Amino acid sequence: MTGIFTLGVLGLSLSVDAFAAAVGKGASVKHARWNDALRIGAVFGFFEAITPVVGWVLGLALSTWIAAVDHWIAFALLCGIGGNMIRLAMKDASEEAAEVEQPKAVSRGVLGLVGTALATSIDATAVGVSLGVMQVNILSACLVIGAVTTVMATAGVMLGRHASVWIGRYAEICGGIALILIGCSILYTHLTSAAG
Repeated sequence: MTGIFTLGVLGLSLSVDAFAAAVGKGASVKHARWNDALRIGAVFGFFEAITPVVGWVLGLALSTWIAAVDHWIAFALLCGIGGNMIRLAMKDASEEAAEVEQPKAVSRGVLGLVGTALATSIDATAVGVSLGVMQVNILSACLVIGAVTTVMATAGVMLGRHASVWIGRYAEICGGIALILIGCSILYTHLTSAAG
């Protein structure tokens, strides 16, 4: 689980919420420049990087009690988050339009941006629990997750200037699938090493 490739895929999976929100932000700010996009991306990346620490501390605290089933917990959390991302992305257009319009009204200014960044990083807290029970190096994980989210959100703002928000929906589906695959990989690795 500690491999840089796996952490990169995890970072990509967690960053799709921020990417989708940034696409919406870019669509509403038609003349966003690279420095604006980078500033927005950095805010998303910062919150996405620090929220897993909360879950990681909780996961470490529980890891001695749940060592026998930690792989099942990691599997369930990652599959649950991934499944929820897919479910939300597949909502019908009328529900999605109602949900997107409200944050756009609130997301003006620094407080709105911080609120949106916090909202999109909540799933990273639950993933942090998985990182804690799997005893992953949290500093490496946070750096990779934060860097990937910064790049994805920055790209999302710039892309949002020219594209539709449907791109964010497909990115969320791909991110959800990736989280489920990581959860399955953790479970498979543990079960096969226990059998051997």
